[in-house]
Amino acid sequence: MMHRGRHRRRRRGAALRAVLTGTALALTAAATLISASQAEVADSPGALAPLTSPADTGRLRLQEHLVPARTLDRLAAGMGRPVGVDAVLRSADRELREAGDCSSADRASLPVAPKAARAYCWDPADTAAGAWRPASVTTSGDADDDGVWGRHRVVLAGWAHGTAGGRPAERGLARIAFVDADDPARLAYRWVLLVVPVQGGRDYRGLASGISGMVWYGNRLLVTTTAGSADALYVYDLDRIQRTTVDGPAIGRVPGGWSAGGLGYVLPAVGSYRFAAGRCAASGPPCPGALALDRGTAPDSLVAAEWTAPGRDRHTRLWRYAFSTDPARAGLLAADSAGRVEAVETYRTRAAGIRGVLSYRKAGADHASWYLGRLPGSRDGHGGMWRQDAEGARADRCGADASRRCWARDAGSLSYWRATGEVWSLSDRMLFAVPLAGLDRSVD
Repeated sequence: MMHRGRHRRRRRGAALRAVLTGTALALTAAATLISASQAEVADSPGALAPLTSPADTGRLRLQEHLVPARTLDRLAAGMGRPVGVDAVLRSADRELREAGDCSSADRASLPVAPKAARAYCWDPADTAAGAWRPASVTTSGDADDDGVWGRHRVVLAGWAHGTAGGRPAERGLARIAFVDADDPARLAYRWVLLVVPVQGGRDYRGLASGISGMVWYGNRLLVTTTAGSADALYVYDLDRIQRTTVDGPAIGRVPGGWSAGGLGYVLPAVGSYRFAAGRCAASGPPCPGALALDRGTAPDSLVAAEWTAPGRDRHTRLWRYAFSTDPARAGLLAADSAGRVEAVETYRTRAAGIRGVLSYRKAGADHASWYLGRLPGSRDGHGGMWRQDAEGARADRCGADASRRCWARDAGSLSYWRATGEVWSLSDRMLFAVPLAGLDRSVD
């Protein structure tokens, strides 16, 4: 098993050759912009409103549930010794194509402004058919503050399967593309299925979740669950990836070994966080729709945005939880002796349809700015990007008609790679990065 000490080695020389800070690509986002009357994503959400009453903050309390070590050990005994990220990257069997080799339809899904500095389309085998869709992204820039995991620069992209189309065994599942990003001109990836141990580790089931948010911190991966789930977040250990032994459509233990719907690896959950007040709902705890890491707080924190449907006249909550500083709990949230996790900061915004969230505090600033990537009210076409704080909000605008539909089409979550100054995200067809400085300029 890999150890945390190895992950934090500073291999600056090797990392710098792969620094992904290329010149912005000349990308065509759309032949024409939508008319001004249709381009408004929403009226300004205004300033963030702090929430401090126990009635508001108490609904955000989580209860930690960790999978017993004996369950994980039994699963490993049955499947074989777990492997780490390196093993998955070495077996990468698909490639991402650079934007110049992608179709015009692919490129049209990219942000209009700011322009992507780097963009890639997926292997056609993963996009041509079926109901699998990209939803979330996190990177080794989240995992470790030097941006490198072991010897590699890595991007993780979460995909979810819809309930219509595809094989019955796939429906509602979640998988992760482990992307080797060492060479910015040749990104390769391998699929890993997210699963949950059952029967005390004698079997596993697929995680049925939209994974609209995802954060890699230390050796842990935290993902959102589907709205209405009893669990708010699932937790995975990236040192516990397991190989499958049967290439078949089933998921779980089968005659002759272990299967994952044709994928070669599974990642078993090691824990979850549930809202103490019950399942998420409009009148209760908020359903988390987007996640991100903020390394500008002390300690580092997990930020979340509530999912509310675009175009709804309903306020949305933004909040954060602190990560634990206990080395024995690396990558887990800060919890008391009873496993309770409290939100350390909470706001309300008038924004709706939030698919991506970031919290970032500039040097010398009194407070953090929150970046909100939002779906349009019609849920069709390009979305908008807002920067919001306690003083007000500003929108990204583009084109002669000052459209607010400047962000990517059906955009997913946001991940800030501090070592390169870039924000990674994905559209419904492409993986891309934009400089944070460019994002700031677009909303100034």
